[in-house]
Amino acid sequence: MNLAAPASPSAPSERADLVAADMVRWLERAVIGLNLCPFAKGVHAKGQIHYVVSAATDSAALAQHLRRELADLAATSAEVRDTTLLMAPDCLQDFLEFNDFLDVAERVLQELNLDGTLQIASFHPQFQFAGTDADDVTNCTNRAPYPTLHLLREGSIDRAVQAYPEAEAIYERNMEVLEQLGMPGWQALEVGANVSTTTAASPTPKDLA
Repeated sequence: MNLAAPASPSAPSERADLVAADMVRWLERAVIGLNLCPFAKGVHAKGQIHYVVSAATDSAALAQHLRRELADLAATSAEVRDTTLLMAPDCLQDFLEFNDFLDVAERVLQELNLDGTLQIASFHPQFQFAGTDADDVTNCTNRAPYPTLHLLREGSIDRAVQAYPEAEAIYERNMEVLEQLGMPGWQALEVGANVSTTTAASPTPKDLA
């Protein structure tokens, strides 16, 4: 497990450690524990996930931090760092704003000429699929303790899909798993944030994608 991060844009170390610990707990109990992503267990066990906590308080600062992390991931061997989780506990707490920021994130990827090499996935504590209620448990498939940008290698995704031929069925299976678990079951996993954020989250976010 790699918790190191560039010094200048990162959050203070003690707070960053707490945020990263929340993310590891979420990964182990929800993502791996419920098998929401069959590909996560291997990279986690090998210590190939890079956890970075950004000190950004606005989208411009986060975009700059994202630029650094994308470049660093591309320049680092996959055996050392296969994927990066960039957490932003102090900005984009409103899911609508976070969703809008994803367009900025894609532009950064293109400006670095890394589209086709890396991908950016996302998680948010208030994630909500279009057409669902805020308390619909299926939204939890894309919820994490903090606003998070997941930086992935295209090559790793391709290899994972080859090893898991029914990858297209993962989404439907995850919906079924969450529905069977129910919101009380999800809450019992205790995978929420234990570190306070600087702004209140929007109570009724919507997925604009």
